[in-house]
Amino acid sequence: MAMNWPAVRAIYVFEMSRFLRTATQSILAPVISTSLYFVVFGAAIGSRMTMVDEVPYGLFIVPGLMMLSLLTQSITNASFGIYFPRFAGTIYEILSAPVSPVEVVLGFVGAAASKSILIGLIILATAALFVPLRIDHPVWMLAFLLLTAVTFSLFGFVIGLWADGFEKLQLVPLLIITPLTFLGGSFYAIEMLPPFWYTVSLLNPVVYLISGFRWAFFGQADVAIGVSLAMTLLFLALCLAAVTYIFRTGYRLKS
Repeated sequence: MAMNWPAVRAIYVFEMSRFLRTATQSILAPVISTSLYFVVFGAAIGSRMTMVDEVPYGLFIVPGLMMLSLLTQSITNASFGIYFPRFAGTIYEILSAPVSPVEVVLGFVGAAASKSILIGLIILATAALFVPLRIDHPVWMLAFLLLTAVTFSLFGFVIGLWADGFEKLQLVPLLIITPLTFLGGSFYAIEMLPPFWYTVSLLNPVVYLISGFRWAFFGQADVAIGVSLAMTLLFLALCLAAVTYIFRTGYRLKS
């Protein structure tokens, strides 16, 4: 069966249009948040801890800030994107059209990942206003950016199918992902921790994402770059497996 690309494009364009209609909230908010992080962390902590692994502290936190927004925005955009049509009842328009589950996933996840990547790049541009940027491996930076956005957009899509209320949509990003990101070395190198907490940090999956992303910037990482890439691909495979299982077991998109 041939892929219905016009249907994928229609879902993608609709989601991106909704994103652009709320540009003030979607784009301005990350810029303000990033600026506040630089003011608070750069001024308060950066004045006391000027260098981390021979990298200025203000520059050191850039990958962590990008990853923090990338993870939360990917999950939020994808989960809300599929949940709201279920909540409003407009999902029946998709169910009545000749659109397969694969095409639905491509449309919604593709749009969510695109939004997250755009916000990540805006945060990077905002960071350039505060610190001189340094990206040693730009191709790897873009690769990690793309892989992370797609992976967590898939994860958000699963959450959007699972949630039966707006409270559940916020449960995972706020109570799980954000704390894991803060404790995953976003604003510090985990090698600075005592041995016990260093070992505990290695159990945090977000550590591997941030470490690989930071390596793309500075060529330095808390864990080997190969391990970070393998963990990122493992997360992607798990999310793909989850989406595949949901549809193969006959799960319907309707509420």
